[in-house]
Amino acid sequence: MSNSKVVYEGWMVRYGRRKIGRSYIHMRYFVLETRLLAYYKKKPQDNVVPIKTLLIDGNCRVEDRGLKTHHGHMVYVLSVYDKKEKHNRITMAAFNIQEALIWKEKIECVIDQYQDSQAASGNKFLSFEYKSGMDNGRTASSSDRESQFSAGDDENESQRSLSRRTTIGKGPPDSVFDWTREIDSDFTNQNSNNQAFSRKYWRLLQCQNGLRIFEELVEVDFLPKSCSRAMKAVGVVESTCEEIFELVMSMDATRFEWDCSFQYGSLVEEVDGHTAILYHSLQLDWFPMFVWPRDLCYVRYWRRNDDGSYVVLFRSREHENCAPQPGFVRAHIESGGFNISPMKPRNGRPRAQVQHLMQIDLKGWGVGYISSFQQHCLLQMLNCVAGLREYFSQTDNRTAAPRIPVMVNMTSVSNSSKRSHKLNSSSVHHSPSLDQIQAENKNGALMDEYSDEDEDQVVDQETFSSSIEIEDKRTADEEEPQDQIDLSIFSGNLRRDNHDKARDCWTLSDGNNFRVRSKQFCYDKSKVPAGKHLMELVAVDWFKDSKRMDHVTRRRGCAAQVASDKGLFSIVFNLQVPGSTHYSMVFYFVTKKLVPGSLLQRFVDGDDEFRNSRLKLIPSVPKGSWIVRQSVGSTPCLLGKAVDCNYIRGPKYLEIDVDIGSSTVANGVLGLVIGVITTLVVDMAFLVQANTPNELPERLIGAVRVSHIELSSAIVPVLESDTT
Repeated sequence: MSNSKVVYEGWMVRYGRRKIGRSYIHMRYFVLETRLLAYYKKKPQDNVVPIKTLLIDGNCRVEDRGLKTHHGHMVYVLSVYDKKEKHNRITMAAFNIQEALIWKEKIECVIDQYQDSQAASGNKFLSFEYKSGMDNGRTASSSDRESQFSAGDDENESQRSLSRRTTIGKGPPDSVFDWTREIDSDFTNQNSNNQAFSRKYWRLLQCQNGLRIFEELVEVDFLPKSCSRAMKAVGVVESTCEEIFELVMSMDATRFEWDCSFQYGSLVEEVDGHTAILYHSLQLDWFPMFVWPRDLCYVRYWRRNDDGSYVVLFRSREHENCAPQPGFVRAHIESGGFNISPMKPRNGRPRAQVQHLMQIDLKGWGVGYISSFQQHCLLQMLNCVAGLREYFSQTDNRTAAPRIPVMVNMTSVSNSSKRSHKLNSSSVHHSPSLDQIQAENKNGALMDEYSDEDEDQVVDQETFSSSIEIEDKRTADEEEPQDQIDLSIFSGNLRRDNHDKARDCWTLSDGNNFRVRSKQFCYDKSKVPAGKHLMELVAVDWFKDSKRMDHVTRRRGCAAQVASDKGLFSIVFNLQVPGSTHYSMVFYFVTKKLVPGSLLQRFVDGDDEFRNSRLKLIPSVPKGSWIVRQSVGSTPCLLGKAVDCNYIRGPKYLEIDVDIGSSTVANGVLGLVIGVITTLVVDMAFLVQANTPNELPERLIGAVRVSHIELSSAIVPVLESDTT
């Protein structure tokens, strides 16, 4: 492979922040070669020396920094860096998302090729070289451009972008309902098993302007009289997800062309590339002579998923620089947002399904007495989906990718210039420096999976059939757990209770609740119920402390030590929850022995790169609020690519410390979940991802259900001194 071969090149933006906090952008000519990323002041000729270069190898990652504002214009920022030398990075940006995603895909493709060549040269366990957290998980950001037309593909396809991935800013504030996580892939027409949008939770209310209007079927007695049930509009728009997303994010004059409820919008504060606080005044046409207009101050959080879909969520909040405006009633968004999912093209035109959800309290004295006012205004807001459809249908050619629209800072004619100055200084204060961004965004979002081998695993049917008989025997002889384990010798401080309505407890979760890759996955991408677990969950501990708790198997008398004394092998998952008080939920999975040569044994004895590329989590929230179910989702996630995982290999155990705080998006989702943890029932399945025909089908290490956990029930553990 020649190092001089140019893979991709073109003009991009160099973006950064100076030490005083002000941003800058410069147009630069970027060149991506097979082993090198470089940029120049102008298109290079002959032997021109680049301004800066970065060697591209298996240790590189691509971070998604999201949207950044510069003099009112927004750019989509990417950062490419070497995991082993994080100070060595190149930050680049584009004025449209399409161009940024092309670059992201091209760079990740070069990284994949490097890893493929490494694997071919003999390192059979090298799947990915990144240890940690993926900066992302990205579900929020994805480079998989092709997957935007095949949302039905499973995570392996969407994953191709997930390897060196993305950071999703700081994550949403705790008060925001982050329904961004794997929601997108579940909204596609092929993935119809998403509980949040099944008939159990939604009913069709009416059809209007070519849209289906749904109402959530939940009890809302606790809500104010003026706060209606959540409603959503679903429609199909003939355009790319990127074009729709950029229009949805606009708060300038272009919004008047498709959103009839929009009057004015401005930026209050840019929290990070994926989170902003906005001011938004509504133009409602219900007896405007007698009803005061409404306005909003809310947090908006967005993300791009690896299947090419976009999710935007918002929820009201107060802000010191966005006080209630004279002549307006301040409404309250309980939850809301857009989900833009790719569909198969029709007649050569791209299509996307747009879902717009809103649950709002319009406030005011008359709302509780005039029921038609609330529904009329809500339908008016939801009707913007039809506006999007008509906006794009009346445009034949969109050859040029639209620029991300201008976002002006919050100003009010009723406020003094002193307040305007206060807002501007506040914006500077809250804008992190480049070094801060690099530190805080070193890891990114979670909840999606990736495998660099997926696209190489499509084999012909004849070859695949010949491997099935061998695989049948291997599965039966090698992977099945042996004799029953005496569970009475194990204990944890979180009790086990199998009753459906039990609280503050755990129980086993049926493996058939989770779908995993089948034997034929490499051929037809099919998935099947997971079935029986490979290991036995024997105990769960629920700890708290003033600092993060690492290597919890040091604790005298823990289930892993008991298992070791009995000659059993344990895999321990220590899920570390950051905060003013640190929490750890520890799961102890035990088996009689590891089968030599099995995928599980290779995982246990492999290096960290191999482990990070294969350790997978499948989450689910069978009981909980709709917004939390969307935030957590049910899409498989490669933990080693989403968050930092520290592996501690003992003589008879492997402990995996999963630092959820290392991912800003995971941390944001966690902030939401922790606040309502006592109302939730959460299922989690752990497994090792199978990539090749001789590794399939996938098998669960184990699965657990935790119900209505109380923070107060956690105990402070006594950990022995670590002598290692």
